[in-house]
Amino acid sequence: MFYHLSQYLDQFDIPGMGMLPYVSFRSLMALMLSLIVSMWMGKGFITYMKRKRHLEKARDAQIDPYGVKKIGVPSMGGVVIITAIVVPVLLFSNLSNVYALLLVVTTLWFGLLGFLDDRIKLRGNKDGLAARWKLLGQFALGAFIGIVLWQSPDAVVYENVKKDVAQKEIKYDKSEARKSTVTTVPFCKNNNVDYYELFSFLPDGKTKRACAWIFFVLVTTFVIMAVSNGANLNDGMDGMCAGNSAIIGTALGILAYASGHIQFASYLNVMYIPGSEEIVVFICAFVGSLIGFLWYNAYPAKVFMGDTGSLAIGGIIAVTAVMIHKELLLPILCGIFLMESISVILQTSYAKYGNKRGKKLRVFKRAPFHDHFRVLQSDMTADKYIIKRPTTVLHENMITLRFWIVSILLAALTIITLKIR
Repeated sequence: MFYHLSQYLDQFDIPGMGMLPYVSFRSLMALMLSLIVSMWMGKGFITYMKRKRHLEKARDAQIDPYGVKKIGVPSMGGVVIITAIVVPVLLFSNLSNVYALLLVVTTLWFGLLGFLDDRIKLRGNKDGLAARWKLLGQFALGAFIGIVLWQSPDAVVYENVKKDVAQKEIKYDKSEARKSTVTTVPFCKNNNVDYYELFSFLPDGKTKRACAWIFFVLVTTFVIMAVSNGANLNDGMDGMCAGNSAIIGTALGILAYASGHIQFASYLNVMYIPGSEEIVVFICAFVGSLIGFLWYNAYPAKVFMGDTGSLAIGGIIAVTAVMIHKELLLPILCGIFLMESISVILQTSYAKYGNKRGKKLRVFKRAPFHDHFRVLQSDMTADKYIIKRPTTVLHENMITLRFWIVSILLAALTIITLKIR
């Protein structure tokens, strides 16, 4: 709103209005406002939830060896996170930008999906929203994002071309923008790959392009579903998901800024994506809201984000990566989320294998992966574990901090891959 208002008021030479067109200024304002909204709203939200008796009932308290009580803590704190994101974005973002609008839609859609899930849980059904409906909602949003990026005339890129001048290789950006299915690949010489090339066996160029875009929509849908579920699984300890996601968001903000800056994009040999600078404004609001939420969600938590927050967080991360054509970097950047998902898949598959043979078999002491570190093997009843270490129990706060450190390392590695080929 302020961005559009400034374009009108600038003609009256009002002091300060000239600052609003700058992405750096609006991003920092969004960061500060989201932080303030999250911290200010958090206390009132906790009081309201306690008064209405909307408290956690399904949280498993038996696995915590330190006896920290999780039941009775207000949930659905994702409402605070979403509000602290949307308010600054509406005030400081360019609302005519396709990327900003898609991120707002993603936040609200996944927030609603998670809200329904949390609401059902608070009414006594610990399973929440049926898995098929949750997956259907994620699939619908993923397909919508992919199709909009395919069809929108504003979602274009400038790809780099190379020219030798005085024996020095200088990169120039193409003068014309085009729709592209190119994406960045880590550790590759040219740093980019085009989904179009996967269909080189087809004889007709038009058919190749259509297949490439259909494949792009499918990849987008899969990435959004995978990352949102990974973030949901990571939300199991105080401050865990919020801290990891703030770190991931910071790395995405750096990549988005580089993609929206023509000189940086050329230097890093990544696509220049006009309009992607508005993603930085959104990401700053995203990171600020998570840091503000940690004021109440850090150990010992006074409020949980619930699926309202975790699904929205995962959706935002995935959609941002897809819009800046960095979705193939997510296995590194979101390595924590990936490990959480893999741990659940392995644990479930091995348990089913053991059940067919009348045995209780486990890969980890408990899944998702973060729970493995706070359970003594002597407290478990399975016949066999593949991974038995550590033999001691770590405090929840230590596990969370160590996961944050790993996330920082993965974020740094993700950015470094742009220059490692």
